[in-house]
Amino acid sequence: MKVKGLRWWVIGLIALATIINYIDRQSLNVLWPAMSEELYPDRSVDDRKQIYATISVIFMFSYAFGQAIFGKIFDWIGTRLGFALSIGMWSIATALHAVARGFASFAIFRSILGISEAGNWPGAAKGNAEWFPTKERAFAQGLFNSGAAVGGIIAIPVIAYLSIHFSWQMIFLFVGLLGLLWLVPWLYLVKSPPKSHPWISDEERHYILSGQENQDLDKGGEFDHGYNPGTAKMLSHKQSWGVILASAAIDPIWWLFVFWIPYYLAEVYGMDVKGIGLYGWVPYVGAMLGAWFGGLFAQNRLRAGWAVNRTRKTVITIGCLMMLPSLLALSNPGSPINAVLIMAVILFGFQTAIGNIQTLPSDFFGSKSVGSLSGFAGMAAKLAGAGLVSLIPIITVGGNYSPAFIIGAALVFIVLASVWLLCGHIAPLKSHETQRII
Repeated sequence: MKVKGLRWWVIGLIALATIINYIDRQSLNVLWPAMSEELYPDRSVDDRKQIYATISVIFMFSYAFGQAIFGKIFDWIGTRLGFALSIGMWSIATALHAVARGFASFAIFRSILGISEAGNWPGAAKGNAEWFPTKERAFAQGLFNSGAAVGGIIAIPVIAYLSIHFSWQMIFLFVGLLGLLWLVPWLYLVKSPPKSHPWISDEERHYILSGQENQDLDKGGEFDHGYNPGTAKMLSHKQSWGVILASAAIDPIWWLFVFWIPYYLAEVYGMDVKGIGLYGWVPYVGAMLGAWFGGLFAQNRLRAGWAVNRTRKTVITIGCLMMLPSLLALSNPGSPINAVLIMAVILFGFQTAIGNIQTLPSDFFGSKSVGSLSGFAGMAAKLAGAGLVSLIPIITVGGNYSPAFIIGAALVFIVLASVWLLCGHIAPLKSHETQRII
């Protein structure tokens, strides 16, 4: 049996996993303002906000730790089993939220969730590098990145609606079941990488492997594994640090909105869970469109003959230039409609840039190192995100979120400097003997 366009089925399942990933993590974010009153009836609003921030930071640190772990796991056991392990663990962890009764139990379950959900990103990057030629990677990256946005679009109104009819405990059980169901088509369809998959056509296999330019270093016309240095050698390249620092600077902007949109709407505009459900999904529409735009525009430019270096830097810069003025404008948005629309522009710019930043490991290194560098970059990104998330209760006392948005604008400059200065010329790297390193 041959499956036409098998690579698109694979990336479609990865995008679906990303949607489930974000539904799982957003459930607590949407439910907390209301459920915290049940859990902590004697605590003040600021106290409950601090508890939420602490639990979120624990999630972020666990997520950062999981990025490094699962980057190695995916390189060791492959994409197929790596995803099965990751999504199986996070689905069970989500369901366990139903039996949480206080800070300690929520912290434990969020920690397990963070470690296991982290596998989605190095796994997606590795799957992209395995299943797509260089010219299609940014578009494929945009497809599964849009899954995060679609997850946000779906999660906020759906969780808000379910909260009217079901207890928060039942909602966590429902959401946990989604990931376990996903395992069925994944294990059935993704039997092996494209080089040896029995269902891929010879034409598609040749198209994928011959288009992976950074995996034919000897220019012999045959697919090889590219330049795959050990961890120490990989981190001795300034390009690796460019990827890591760019990820660490841009990711906190995303987490600022993922964790705090519901609280922002509740605190600044006095919305209950129904109001959050009505407005809170809008920014994620911008994120979804940005993920598509960033991927399609990069693919279009590569097909038009642009070099990878010019394409990546152009698209990343466009995304950053969209975020910068919008973050500053959000300091005084006026109405809630204006606020969520400006957020949509910010997340559009974010997704435009991040999809191309996340392809950089596969632009520089071979398939056996992509997961590792993606894991280190993801770990740095989540640690930086945890730092900003932990600051929010301190710098937003009284509902003034302007300091947070100013910090976000400053991070945009760091992203640009990392890509333009540290990454340098974006092209496949070679060994120390043939490639200038720091």
